[in-house]
Amino acid sequence: MSISVLDPTAEEIVATSQTTARLTSLEGRKVGLLDNGKIRVHELLNFIETILRDEHGVAEVMRFKKPDASRPVPSEVLAEMKACDAVISAVGD
Repeated sequence: MSISVLDPTAEEIVATSQTTARLTSLEGRKVGLLDNGKIRVHELLNFIETILRDEHGVAEVMRFKKPDASRPVPSEVLAEMKACDAVISAVGD
């Protein structure tokens, strides 16, 4: 009889992405709203869109949706999000 010993540690992954500078204003910007598929998130995002347009002068709001809350954003949706100056990810319930 043999015994197998497993090592549960993982190698450290070094981040390769760069952060962008913070926006000083949302006025005239394009903002994305990400719906994670949970209950009532659509109503929350409608409210956020109203605030963005009325109080912050956002020029355009783009809507995105995940298949459901437990899966990551599909790569094609991430590619579309790159057109936005900022993205808000919302969680409903």
